[in-house]
Amino acid sequence: MTNTLHPNLLKPLDLGFTTLKNRVIMGSMHTGLEDRFYNYPKLAEYFRERARGGVGLMVTGGISPNRQGWLLPFGGTLNSIFDVPNHRKVTTAVHEEGGKILMQILHAGRYGYQPFVVSASAKKSPISPFKPKALTERGIRATIRDYARCAGLARQAGYDGVEIMGSEGYLLSQFLCTRTNQRTDRWGGSIENRMRLPVEIVQQVRAAVGADFIIMFRHSVLDLVEGGNTWDEVVQVAQALEQAGVSIFNTGIGWHEARIPTIVTSVPRAAFASVAARLRQAVKVPVVASNRINMPDEAEALIASGAVDLVSMARPFLADPEWVNKVAAGRADEINTCIACNQACLDHTFANKRATCLVNPRAGFETELVYRPATRKKRVAVVGAGPAGMSAAAVAAERGHAVTLFDSSDSIGGQFKLAMQVPGKEEFAQTLRYFGARLQAAGVKLVLGLRVTREQLSAQEFDEVIIATGIVPRIPAIPGVGHAKVVSYLDVLQRKVTPGKRVVIIGAGGIGFDVGEFLLHDPAIPLPVPLAHWCHEWGVDLNAMTQGGLTPPTAHEAPQPYRQLYLLQRKAGKLGAGLGKTSGWVHRATLQRNGVEMLAGVEYLRIDDAGLHIRVGGAERLLEVDHIVLCAGQDPLAELMPDAKAATTAAAPRFHCIGGAALAVELDAKRAIREAAVLAAGL
Repeated sequence: MTNTLHPNLLKPLDLGFTTLKNRVIMGSMHTGLEDRFYNYPKLAEYFRERARGGVGLMVTGGISPNRQGWLLPFGGTLNSIFDVPNHRKVTTAVHEEGGKILMQILHAGRYGYQPFVVSASAKKSPISPFKPKALTERGIRATIRDYARCAGLARQAGYDGVEIMGSEGYLLSQFLCTRTNQRTDRWGGSIENRMRLPVEIVQQVRAAVGADFIIMFRHSVLDLVEGGNTWDEVVQVAQALEQAGVSIFNTGIGWHEARIPTIVTSVPRAAFASVAARLRQAVKVPVVASNRINMPDEAEALIASGAVDLVSMARPFLADPEWVNKVAAGRADEINTCIACNQACLDHTFANKRATCLVNPRAGFETELVYRPATRKKRVAVVGAGPAGMSAAAVAAERGHAVTLFDSSDSIGGQFKLAMQVPGKEEFAQTLRYFGARLQAAGVKLVLGLRVTREQLSAQEFDEVIIATGIVPRIPAIPGVGHAKVVSYLDVLQRKVTPGKRVVIIGAGGIGFDVGEFLLHDPAIPLPVPLAHWCHEWGVDLNAMTQGGLTPPTAHEAPQPYRQLYLLQRKAGKLGAGLGKTSGWVHRATLQRNGVEMLAGVEYLRIDDAGLHIRVGGAERLLEVDHIVLCAGQDPLAELMPDAKAATTAAAPRFHCIGGAALAVELDAKRAIREAAVLAAGL
């Protein structure tokens, strides 16, 4: 089947000296494999798989042009001829699959997590413990040479071009914006002076690589920080960079220290595409839209309308390396959609772990997690069609096993069906759509609406039984916990109970925060939240008429708190401490902005008709509420697992326990899906 729904997305783009086979760019995503030479064979296979998947152009994770630019100590660097052979492994793999690849040159500036950091001025960043030194005139000149040398070496290594990182708050942003550039010499002050460094870098890079080499510049079109640039300055910089030799403009949104979310799942799809479209009107070279574009319909609309020339998707290619091939074959319903959770990609990156993907555990592990055909085909039962069960069933069936997937519900999804009820997490429905298509294609037999017993499993003579039945909510030992005011988060998210206007949430883990956002949302406002509402709520001016595109949040136009909430936890310390590094602050900010009272170190005394009686800091307090929602942890639901001490026969199936049924400390879909895939890959 040939795609007729997305013709513009699949149309080639002629750059004059080379042609991109379609309009899809796999944007830069730091995996951690770039930083150690011995991981380059793994990195090569990572890119090979995505080149085979049909993407028009790929960009590596950030590679530093010198030691001062390292993100981490001894981070990925290309400044010596001895580095070239490692990079050539990557480019050879990509070219063997008919792809093209750029190397991103990234100088971290004051974002570097190492003691050699430098910047425009000696202003410490909030995300690194190291205060930078201000670059001297000599240091600036050396940095420009380092960029040019790095680009020349990239050409020797076989790259089709380079992307120069000029956004997200890294070194070139630090020179471009008054927020960090407080210099009084010819590199600071006016925008003409502040843009001198990136302009001269592009000029010298172009001189080093020649005319037939792609230079893509990732330009910050919306800084989203105080002291960021206005739109007029953004355009002035872009036009100067175009004259200096830029082939393509990629668009960057927000600095890493910005207090406005730009890539989490609650950000509306293609939220910033209009800003990229405005840049396209100001320059003559192709412009790329980026951020929260993850499915082909949005991408096709942007290209078809002439708003932009290309779309960039980074995390969607972690989720599904076959994204483009599936679109081209008219199989968009089979795309494993990026849900923008950040749990296994960016959260890993900022924790100095190898990046992977919650919905695709093979990402970054292409040489290690391999789904080979089974040498002996078995009859496999999987009990529980939540994240773990769906993953195990799909992988086992794809390897050739005969798989039956049981669930007591009338549909697949488990905890994901609850997650997709939370405002801003509607994307989780895409994962269920994907797994539904995948299970069907793999020939998995679905048995729904049946709470299967151990006897029923034994009667069907399975060789392997995988228990993925998940969890049961824990009921805390609070006097009066059986009161009519008390409800489980399951009943709330399944809409079996509609809580009143004053609600206490007991438990401030991920589920507690999700329930909080669910209860705050006014059902009169459609989901997903419209872009205009989102901009009003967070204070974003997409026209960038102010510095950085910031504007005061306008509460009267933003979604209003629908309930008065209290979020409580027993232990002292910050609420939501276990939330993801790149998304946890967004959830906390949302609840705080909506007036949620958050209390830690709470002692629960009793529940009665008056409400919840607590003690905090030695003082007793009554919370007069309509309902109390329990989000106080979970216990494994593993009743089907046989007694470890019980005698077994040679004909008895092997039992395995995964996901929440094995460990229910905190619901963890990332662990569950990976654990299931690893188990099924070894059956």
